[in-house]
Amino acid sequence: MDLKSAIRTIPDYPKPGILFRDVTTLIGDARAFRVAVDRMVQPWAGAKIDKVAGTEARGFILGGAVAHQLSVGFTPVRKRGKLPHRTLIEEYELEYGTDAIEIHVDAIAEGDRVLLVDDLIATGGTAEASIKLLQRAGATVVGATFIIDLPELGGAKRIEALGVPVSSLVSYEGH
Repeated sequence: MDLKSAIRTIPDYPKPGILFRDVTTLIGDARAFRVAVDRMVQPWAGAKIDKVAGTEARGFILGGAVAHQLSVGFTPVRKRGKLPHRTLIEEYELEYGTDAIEIHVDAIAEGDRVLLVDDLIATGGTAEASIKLLQRAGATVVGATFIIDLPELGGAKRIEALGVPVSSLVSYEGH
C-alpha cells in the first residue's frame, strides 16, 4: 500500500510556504492505519523492547498502537504542565524561544529499552529532547520510528548522531 496516498498535504499551514503533512487522514483510514503500524513495528521485531514512548499528540495514537503490537507498556511524553504526578522535564530550543516536555518520574525503570514513536521527524528538536529525557530517566533508547521524514531538515541524521537508529515509512522533499 502506498501510504503517501493516505496522507493529506495542506499548503501554507501553519504559515505561508509550509506544506503540512497531515497524518489524520491516514489514521482515519483503517487499512492505512493498520499497514502503517505494522510497518513501524517491523524493523524492531525481535529487538527486546520494554516500553514505547510516544510524543504528544499524534505520537500517543501511533505509540499506543505500536506498544499494543509489541505487547509492551506505553509512556506518554507530554508538554510541560500536563502530567498530574512528579515529573522529569527536558527543555529544548525552538526557532523562537524554548519549550519543554516531561514524563512521570516513575514512567521508566532503570535499564528499560524504549522505542520512541511519533508521526513526523523534521528538524529533530522534539525527538532529541525526548531521547535525552528518556535517557535521564534511565532508559536505553533502542530506536526512533516515524511515519514521515523530511530529510532536508536533517532531523533523522541528528537523532542518528546520538547513536539512536531511525526508521520512517515515507519521506518528502522540501518542508
